[in-house]
Amino acid sequence: MADHQFVQDIECDVLIAGSGASGLAAAVTAATLGLKVLVVEKESLFGGTSCYSAGVLWIPGSRQSREAGINDDPQDALKYLLGEGQGRTNLAKARVYVERAADILAWFESNSHVSYHLSPLWPDYHQGVAGASPGGRSLGANPFDARRLGERLSQLRPPLATTTLFGGMQVGREDLMFYYSFMKSFSSMWVVAQRFFRYARDRISGYSRGTRLSNGNALVAMLAQSAFEKGVELWLNTPVSELLVDGGRVVGAKVKTPQGMRNVRARGGVVLACGGFPANEALRQRYYGHVAVGKNHVTAAPPGNTGDGFRLGSQAGSEVVDFQCYPAAWTPMSLVPQSDGSLIPFPHYNDRGKAGYIAVDRRGRRFISEALSYHDFVPAMIEACKGDDEICSWLICDSQSIKNYGIGRAPPRPLSRQPYLQSGYLKKADCLDSLARLCAIDPEGLKHTVKLLNAGADQGIDAEFNKGADIYERFNGSRGHTPNPCVAPVRHAPFYAVKLVPGDIGTFIGLSTDTDARAIDAAGDPLAGLFVVGNDAASFMGGTYPGAGITLGPALIFGHLCAQRIHKDLLEPSK
Repeated sequence: MADHQFVQDIECDVLIAGSGASGLAAAVTAATLGLKVLVVEKESLFGGTSCYSAGVLWIPGSRQSREAGINDDPQDALKYLLGEGQGRTNLAKARVYVERAADILAWFESNSHVSYHLSPLWPDYHQGVAGASPGGRSLGANPFDARRLGERLSQLRPPLATTTLFGGMQVGREDLMFYYSFMKSFSSMWVVAQRFFRYARDRISGYSRGTRLSNGNALVAMLAQSAFEKGVELWLNTPVSELLVDGGRVVGAKVKTPQGMRNVRARGGVVLACGGFPANEALRQRYYGHVAVGKNHVTAAPPGNTGDGFRLGSQAGSEVVDFQCYPAAWTPMSLVPQSDGSLIPFPHYNDRGKAGYIAVDRRGRRFISEALSYHDFVPAMIEACKGDDEICSWLICDSQSIKNYGIGRAPPRPLSRQPYLQSGYLKKADCLDSLARLCAIDPEGLKHTVKLLNAGADQGIDAEFNKGADIYERFNGSRGHTPNPCVAPVRHAPFYAVKLVPGDIGTFIGLSTDTDARAIDAAGDPLAGLFVVGNDAASFMGGTYPGAGITLGPALIFGHLCAQRIHKDLLEPSK
């Protein structure tokens, strides 16, 4: 990155590239501290990958957990992160995170519209690692009324179409239990009816989508509304072309607006929050082992997440941290055909762990406990298919299970599964032999696997993988099903299957940063005026996935810390 003779066009204190949770968290903090903030977003919608997420934050020792009587020592959380990271954890950042995350979330709840509730039964993902919590570190976003955004609502990235109902009705994680028990409980039926009538009213009122926002859409809307009220400017369709440097310091950037190129001078510095590189095929081939050898992969991230921050930071001299356990946050996906012929991914977070579901490879063999985390499932699928032309597996259930929980995008009763059968997304057969032929699975292998499962299923026993072995697996199971919420026979015809392929929800490989989110060069020194947050920054957890909310939690916390550092530097420029 060469020095430039700066031609002043626009002035601000902080220029933020990217409008996901990390960028907006930095914007809200900086604006609250009295700084003039400009956020530029390359796409026509704001919110990035955060809008596709579950909106969960992993916050040890939060106010919410303390009020619930949960005692969570930060040192236990640190021990857990270090055990997870297998020598790759950034100790300095991990220590700052576990010690300050709770207070910073409380700051957001006091100084913005950010609002969260405890998910007390949501355990950390790997209960066998020292310091793991049986529940209390994962928090869910409270619903947000999108009408408060006014005209900006049309610019908020909607959730993945495959995760909504009726073309725009969001289903929050906190609502799933009501939808699953819709036909069994009057109280659940009442909750679902309220959600439906709210959505119907919104559409009748002229909204193109439901205005009751949940999950990541709610978090982004909370942050965005806070930012707008504090005077933060947001420019859409404005990618950053290059960083501008004066005397070895990043002083701004050249941005491409719809009206042409503009120079933006940022007194405090530039924050890269561009969402990593999951949509960059060249970088995926460089860092994803299975893609490097020609295997298939999909991402659930927006198409604009092509590594702009990665490119800009690397050009500026920031070190790339690629010594990670995994390069990305893996998630199995099914591809849902759309009316225009396109395919939209559906992330399989929940259905795999339910009782009566198994996942098999083309030989009809299971390869992992389906109730383990989505991040663990994908490497096991890749390994199971290492000699195959395609990496894929099939999630299979019987008629009893699909009535209760659906499978993938195909819904449970009373909603119709016919469109998914017609599109070929959902396979259905009256016997396992026929289902195997439809899916190109070895029939004998599938029948042997199902026979082995069914032999102990009524007693809650999974002889192959001990599905339901710990509280995290049971958390993913079927509520109220006994004796094991994760195990039931696959017995009742017809049988159903959905194809799963490897995917991701964001990258872990990224730029090196310190505890204030300053970009760090190969010598370990900060690059003056350049900050990196969100998925542009390398995972300080070493490319591991310890629990729900481990990407959005750091996005919020280090977005806040970087803005605080910028404010401090502006007040004390000589220090």
